[in-house]
Amino acid sequence: MIFPLYPHSVDIAARTIWGEARGCGKAGMSHVMNVIVNRAQNPRWWGSDIVSVCQHPFQFSCWNVSDPNHDKLLVVSDTDPEFAIALDLAAKGIAGSLPDFTLNADSYFALSEPSPPDWAATAVHTISDGWHAFYRTI
Repeated sequence: MIFPLYPHSVDIAARTIWGEARGCGKAGMSHVMNVIVNRAQNPRWWGSDIVSVCQHPFQFSCWNVSDPNHDKLLVVSDTDPEFAIALDLAAKGIAGSLPDFTLNADSYFALSEPSPPDWAATAVHTISDGWHAFYRTI
């Protein structure tokens, strides 16, 4: 599915990618965009479009006001090389031209967490990329 390529949608998706996966390389950033698109393509409680999926409370921790990335993602610009990559990935994902390397994952957690979240016990693991473990819950 291709979504409208609104500048606001690209910006919010890119900020989400950057906030969640900067430092994970282009591949890790792509995987986060795959999850955003997969969620938007399968509207549920988590939202029904790119922006609502990204900003649904407590889904992408970088948008939580208490998260250390929150204030940073509000001010980052395309002069930051990783944000420039995130903008490109967001546009490709929204336009439907970003391959889904996560095998339809709609959820993930950081491998740095001390233990998997409860929801992972009933989900299907699709891939791990060294930073995150990706799952399909639907």
